[in-house]
Amino acid sequence: MRIRKNDMVIIIAGKDKGKTGKVIRVLKEKDSVLVEQANMVKKHQKPTQANPTGGIVDIESPIHVSNVMMLDGKTNKRTRCRISESKDGAKVRVAVKSGTVFD
Repeated sequence: MRIRKNDMVIIIAGKDKGKTGKVIRVLKEKDSVLVEQANMVKKHQKPTQANPTGGIVDIESPIHVSNVMMLDGKTNKRTRCRISESKDGAKVRVAVKSGTVFD
């Protein structure tokens, strides 16, 4: 999976198509990501010591990784990324369209 935590992504399918946001968490076992303020769902919570009133809260729900694409910082458009070697021999993620290095 080429998307990592804190990457900026754009959603390309689903109810939040076109929204952009930062990846909060990557769920490798489900091939999904949590994007900040995207794919919001309502969850009922019981009262706890941390939240004594309980009630209905909005939380982010996972989005399959095939429904998001990396956002290129230079052009501010979506792009695919490829893995290539840098000059010092380390593997880095590079934008296909502009050649911007993500790492």
